[in-house]
Amino acid sequence: MQKTVVLGVTGCVAIYKACEVLRGLQKAGVRVKVVMTKNATEFIQPAMFRALMREPVAVGLFDDAPGDPIHHISLAKEADLFLVAPCTANVMAKLAHGIADDLLTTTALATTAPIAIAPAMNVNMYDHVATQENMQTLKARGVRFIDAGEGYLACGDVGRGRLAEPDDIVAAAIEMLEVTHDLAGKHVLVTAGPTVEPIDPARYISNRSSGKTGFAIARAALNRGAKVTLVTGPVALGDVEGADMARVTTALQMRDAVDAAFDDADIAVFSAAVCDARPSNPSKRKLKKGADDEALMHIELTENPDILATMAGRKRPEQVVVGFAAETENVVANARAKLERKHADMIVGNLVGEGRGFATDENEVVFVYADRERRLPLMNKDDLAHAILDEALEKLE
Repeated sequence: MQKTVVLGVTGCVAIYKACEVLRGLQKAGVRVKVVMTKNATEFIQPAMFRALMREPVAVGLFDDAPGDPIHHISLAKEADLFLVAPCTANVMAKLAHGIADDLLTTTALATTAPIAIAPAMNVNMYDHVATQENMQTLKARGVRFIDAGEGYLACGDVGRGRLAEPDDIVAAAIEMLEVTHDLAGKHVLVTAGPTVEPIDPARYISNRSSGKTGFAIARAALNRGAKVTLVTGPVALGDVEGADMARVTTALQMRDAVDAAFDDADIAVFSAAVCDARPSNPSKRKLKKGADDEALMHIELTENPDILATMAGRKRPEQVVVGFAAETENVVANARAKLERKHADMIVGNLVGEGRGFATDENEVVFVYADRERRLPLMNKDDLAHAILDEALEKLE
């Protein structure tokens, strides 16, 4: 399951390093949600964090719309770790004394997740007895401190109070999340999304795949320490930070991108919905109704290369190949036939249509092998991604 860090950002000159912390967490496969104090917005606008994480930034205690979940409660429940970086002396004091007068401190008080603090402030503020007592109070409650460093401070003083380096903050967060790195040293290749096969410059053949499952698998593999190559057709999803991305359009382009990465992969997961065929002679101009009725009504098709079968047919004994079968009926039988026909190690079968499978955030699948199957309950695609990798890793070992 993908981990979520709620990153609390307070009003401090070191706030620019919070951007680096966010990016570091993303590269480790962690989902990040940012909550800012009002003072923090005087240094950096929320739009900066929103652009980096592609999710709304939480600032105001009463910004949630009528009917929405209570914001500080929903954020508190989402967090696997609440990380405040940078944390000012003022916010630290509030946390130590249970003062909840804004969204950040209210969320911190409401969460049951572990809390980590990376303090940043002037040396005299840091050494003040009140600050030191507040730190001891929080440590006694189990709050993890990512210690401030010594050096030249923004105010011109020299001493302790510098925000810890972003890499050290990220490493501490990953440790607290207990993220397993059982795929460290492994290369995972993932295909995702649809392919698009042009009829003319305005029309094409494609399918309803959103790419969400493949992107979830890529994030999960990164989260577990793997090198990841993600080959995706056209989807409305941002890049997976830390993955080697190859964005393609057609089946032929996807084949070439996969061919370049497959031999080096330990695990290859083919979740893309590749079009079975493509127009043989796509028109270079838009076909017109009336003038081009024959061409429009009788589109000659050419079979596309079978990427899964081609790659699985040349796989090394130590490689694991996972395919997908999106079916509208007889899922297990059709998936098992596909398994035998394409020489994969496992097929992930699922029903599609009527709101199932494509473009959803959840899925219900069955893992199909030559001699057995394993049905999984309905789950979100991040959890499904880890279940697929668990199965692949077991075969790899």
